[in-house]
Amino acid sequence: MAGTDKQQDMLAEGPAIILVEPQLGENIGMVARAMANFGLAELRLVSPRDGWPNEKARAAASRADHVIDAATVFETPADAVADLNFVLATTARPRDNFKPVRGPVEAAADLRSRFAADQKTGILFGRERWGLTNEEVALADEIVTFPVNPAFASLNIAQAVLLMSYEWIKTGDQAVQPPDSTLEPAEKLHIESLMGYLDRVLDERGYFRTEDKKPKMMENLRALFTRPGFTVEELAVLRGVLSSLEKFSPKNPRGSGAPDRG
Repeated sequence: MAGTDKQQDMLAEGPAIILVEPQLGENIGMVARAMANFGLAELRLVSPRDGWPNEKARAAASRADHVIDAATVFETPADAVADLNFVLATTARPRDNFKPVRGPVEAAADLRSRFAADQKTGILFGRERWGLTNEEVALADEIVTFPVNPAFASLNIAQAVLLMSYEWIKTGDQAVQPPDSTLEPAEKLHIESLMGYLDRVLDERGYFRTEDKKPKMMENLRALFTRPGFTVEELAVLRGVLSSLEKFSPKNPRGSGAPDRG
């Protein structure tokens, strides 16, 4: 019984594995098998091409039914990470978005530290053929890349998940010091709420000089606000400052009455 309890505890550990628009059910099944091999159990699927549930996925999972049965489906990557405090994006290509880049060993150790601090974490994996878009990478806090042969850098999804899952379980015996903080780390939905607010007020003020540049400018802003790892309290302070700048002016300062919205 003790052994069974320990196995169940292992299944409750670790980051969520998030597959963005996976194509083949067989690939999803092999990902589930890799997760089960190394004690991960939370699988999130973003718009799987062939729908869900998928019997080909179950067959390829080789009895990792607990992962398949618990898998959840989301419409967008933003929905899939909304409740998470920290997200890694896996990519083999260089990205110009100001995010820290880690190897799998360092990334897994950081995930373990965050797990010890009761943070909810996840790892984004892209499409079989072309990975993640820049906009999807921008949802993450950091990037993780694998030290593969540059002349043949392609990994399939199951291989990539297997590598990260293996590095994750290796950290299980390490002594981890949780981050020293009494503040609540922000979830991604808080970041997205702030980004929606910035999109509106900046658009109203003509910040986006030409519409074609807006996506890249918003991507850079999102990278700026995901990189520091804000807490809920810090985002509330920042939101209050920005709201004050929007509503008040030197001629109509805060405390002088309701601002004129006309």
